[in-house]
Amino acid sequence: MPRILKSVSLSLLLLPLLLLALGSYEREAKRLADLMNWKPGQVIAEIGAGEGQMSFFAAQTVGADGHIYTTELDDKKLDNLKKEVKQRNLGNVTVVKADPIQTNLPDDCCDAVFMRRVYHHFTDPTATYASLLRALKPGGLLAIIDFAPHAGLPPVQNAPHNHGGHGIEKNTLITELTSAGFEIVAQPKDWPNHGDGDYCVIARKPAAPKPS
Repeated sequence: MPRILKSVSLSLLLLPLLLLALGSYEREAKRLADLMNWKPGQVIAEIGAGEGQMSFFAAQTVGADGHIYTTELDDKKLDNLKKEVKQRNLGNVTVVKADPIQTNLPDDCCDAVFMRRVYHHFTDPTATYASLLRALKPGGLLAIIDFAPHAGLPPVQNAPHNHGGHGIEKNTLITELTSAGFEIVAQPKDWPNHGDGDYCVIARKPAAPKPS
């Protein structure tokens, strides 16, 4: 078979998987929007945005008066995000070069922060939580989508041993969130990809104390 026909055939085979993945991102983003009450004018950040599908959905939700920070570590993904933002003419999206520990977000900038399948890669959760708390406004929400450790996946290098491998148990995540000073506000059931072990935990940065 000519090489071009092989390429076309492979693309056709992969298309359903690509559409399924895109549909999953959209379902999860819509669920987050409802649970976290995303609305026009808000400032929201995604940590470890990958290709940016959920960030771009959020950008539509907050509108021109709102703003999205979309962060990534990988230089190639960062370049792709910047190109996509330019092609989509998204004036309300800022692409941020992340750090393995720090978010590199401005202090007190965000009404909400979310991440998908990123948390279990953190090597120093305590320091990263401190960075997340600084980025959130008082009363701001943090959503973490992750999955329980998978035996078939290689361990994450330098991740805490109590995470149990590639992934993190929900109870361990909740313990770390509360120890860092967050308040747990929701553990939605039947998360998309729940069959793969995915779950979501939503926490809140405590509101600023009222002046006496």
